[in-house]
Amino acid sequence: MAAATGSKPPAYDYLIKLLLIGDSGVGKSCLLLRFSDDSFTPSFITTIGIDFKIRTIELDGKKIKLQIWDTAGQERFRTITTAYYRGAMGILLVYDVTDEKTFANIRNWIRNIEQHAADTVNKMLIGNKCDMEDEKVVDASRGQALADEYGIKFMETSAKTNHNVDLAFFTLAKDIKVRLIEDPTPTPPIPNPIKPNIDPPPQKEGGCCK
Repeated sequence: MAAATGSKPPAYDYLIKLLLIGDSGVGKSCLLLRFSDDSFTPSFITTIGIDFKIRTIELDGKKIKLQIWDTAGQERFRTITTAYYRGAMGILLVYDVTDEKTFANIRNWIRNIEQHAADTVNKMLIGNKCDMEDEKVVDASRGQALADEYGIKFMETSAKTNHNVDLAFFTLAKDIKVRLIEDPTPTPPIPNPIKPNIDPPPQKEGGCCK
């Protein structure tokens, strides 16, 4: 989606809206924090509803403004977050390589995408926390096989070490830019952030957000 024209030069050439989805605790918020602010926290703080950050990057000489939405993984927020699928241009499906259940649930998340998102949405599968080799239970070959099954790209990442974080976002953004050039059909807008009136759970120390 090209930036609106006006008297001032546009601040960006494309606005791309991305969505991070996956089970609670897989590290979605930490991936976003690493990509947007180049920082990392070992603490696990549950996302309440939905939040977003913005980062402008350059691809092939074009300025791309990325608006990245971080969704809550818990079931109680599912009706809130599904409203954001339709406006997403790209979706990163995130699982924890040290947690088999989060990998198995990727199929459920893909079904949600098929039900709520636009047919043209670009998708990428992300196996996060790949720095935790001693605790790893889902190897890269299984992640790649699942991605191949759905015809999407796959990467392993670590928000802690910054392994492949930028590459994942840049790759998805580039694929979307190519699609927008070929088919510039406007994407439905993403609604304003909804913050439910629910007190956040206490902060827990641990490595859940790598």
